[in-house]
Amino acid sequence: MLKHIRNITILIIVIAIGAGYYFTRGDTARLPLEATTGVQPTITDVRKENFPTINVAEAEPWNTGEGPVAADGLMVERFAEGLDHPRSMYRLPNGDILVAETNSPPRDNKGIEGWIMRNLMNKAGAGTPSANRISLLRDNDGDGTVDEKFAFLENLNSPFGMALVEDTLYVANTDAVLAFPYVEGDTKITAEGRKVANLNAMAPNNHWTRNLIASPDGKYLFVAVGSNSNIAEHGMDKEKERAAVLRVELATNEKMVFSDGLRNPVGLAYEPVSGKLWTVVNERDMLGSDMVPDYLTEVVFGSHYGWPWHFWRGHVDPRVEPKNLDHRQYERRPDYALGAHVAPLGLAFSHGQALGAPFDSGAVIARHGSWNRKPLSGYDVVYVDFDEKGKPQGKPKTILEGFVDKDKNARGRPTMVTFDQTGALLVSDDVGGIIWRVSKAGSGKSEAKE
Repeated sequence: MLKHIRNITILIIVIAIGAGYYFTRGDTARLPLEATTGVQPTITDVRKENFPTINVAEAEPWNTGEGPVAADGLMVERFAEGLDHPRSMYRLPNGDILVAETNSPPRDNKGIEGWIMRNLMNKAGAGTPSANRISLLRDNDGDGTVDEKFAFLENLNSPFGMALVEDTLYVANTDAVLAFPYVEGDTKITAEGRKVANLNAMAPNNHWTRNLIASPDGKYLFVAVGSNSNIAEHGMDKEKERAAVLRVELATNEKMVFSDGLRNPVGLAYEPVSGKLWTVVNERDMLGSDMVPDYLTEVVFGSHYGWPWHFWRGHVDPRVEPKNLDHRQYERRPDYALGAHVAPLGLAFSHGQALGAPFDSGAVIARHGSWNRKPLSGYDVVYVDFDEKGKPQGKPKTILEGFVDKDKNARGRPTMVTFDQTGALLVSDDVGGIIWRVSKAGSGKSEAKE
């Protein structure tokens, strides 16, 4: 018995030393990040990792007067601060901004995997309990700074997505979509939420965010639900109605999988020219620092994007069994690569807003930033131009950067994006507890857009 225990102890020490060495060294990118972006990204051979590359930018929030850097011709200011992990935002018809102050639900962090995740989250500034609150932000005089903040909805369960349809506000908790009565101008909702649809929050409930968007005709809600794992290693039974965009018919509450094989879709937005629904997706990990590109894509009904078996239409993940090779002929290739491990979250289209050229007719994307790539990638807000047919083109252009300092600390992490009533861009920063406002330089106080 003692010999058996001693052998186990030695094995644990060897694993710990090996893991420590790998975490220190890891896999270093051999391509510039730009090579893994665009309509035709470079897809290299994968480098399978037994331990993930660990390269977390430690959270070191902004000091007073500090902030990210805007592109030439733009300026950035603080719209709201002192928030508790601000994530998704929603502009109400009267110009008020709702913001979800939220974090992951409590998890069973037992075992080595749990210990690693707990330490990574703490280092990245995401280890605190969720505020479980949606706040209302009001800019009374239109000067681009919030004057009043109200606790609009409380006691939620890791809320994220929001959508208003007529006089009903829909909120996506991690485990359900709820409906609340809404009265314009009110600063608090106290009514109990009516459950519209259950959402799969089965443990371990990785990728806990649930984003929402209503169809233009108000008949449907679309819900982005990420996978419960990296490559379905917990079993496909835990992936039911996950790694997918779901559609809920509001008249009947009937729920269906609209599109799947999307490992972790988050941002949802309609492209104004084509009227099509688009999303940004976080792809799989532990295939090296150059693979796999995260992406921006149209959400096509009935389409499958390859997860967990394949990526970028037909490329086989060597770790997943069975290979399911025949399935590749039915899979849809993503439209646009955003770079490896950049973790895109927020998505909004700039058509008709006030950023001006060259940021006036494309997608604005918040890249939350890598934790397992060397060197770091993401930690910025970028713009992807769209052509007259509503398709992406060219390479990403930077709108906002400087979230990582010279010592590789994350002063903030851009999370979600939307536009305020003046057409200025709002960017939530969950590490900084700030919402940044980006507008044309020299624009002064903007008049509210009709």
